[in-house]
Amino acid sequence: MKRLTEKMNRAWNEQQVVEQLRDENRREQAFTVLVDHFKEQLYWQIRRMVFSHDDADDVLQNSFIKAWTGLDGFRGEARLSTWLFRIASNETLNFLERKRQSLSLDDDAAVGVAARLESDPYFDGDETERQLQEAIAQLPDKQRQVFNLKYFDEMKYEDMSDLLGTSVGALKASYHHAVRKISDFFHQHD
Repeated sequence: MKRLTEKMNRAWNEQQVVEQLRDENRREQAFTVLVDHFKEQLYWQIRRMVFSHDDADDVLQNSFIKAWTGLDGFRGEARLSTWLFRIASNETLNFLERKRQSLSLDDDAAVGVAARLESDPYFDGDETERQLQEAIAQLPDKQRQVFNLKYFDEMKYEDMSDLLGTSVGALKASYHHAVRKISDFFHQHD
């Protein structure tokens, strides 16, 4: 099975995977291929929002669990990637909201990102990268998500619109505001 999964993952064929996900006898193997194909992309999408490797792993696992349990609801109207990214996006925002409520975070709590990044063994950025992450952490969650998708993933606004269910105009405005806030952050810390 491992060799077949590796072979299928090298030659990604979304339509084939969708068909196999609908077949009860091949569903589990197809889902393994799906996870292998998207886990790294989803991990980094989540990680840029939650900043912690352990939290990102937890959210990623919850996203795949939600995808597995929701397979029967996948109608194929969107691409698998769009469907998975939307699940991961919602799980990430839910995680951040739960964390904010449990910790009673205020706007100044984002400054603690620098300390978390410096102590994180998976972070290997320089001072500029640390400051960028600190500036991004101070953005509102949805604005941060738009910034990350556009800046890091170079996602087109039309694709982002499909993913987030938001108009292209609103996404452009959100990205513009995020860039302005990040620029202001750097000007204040020069």
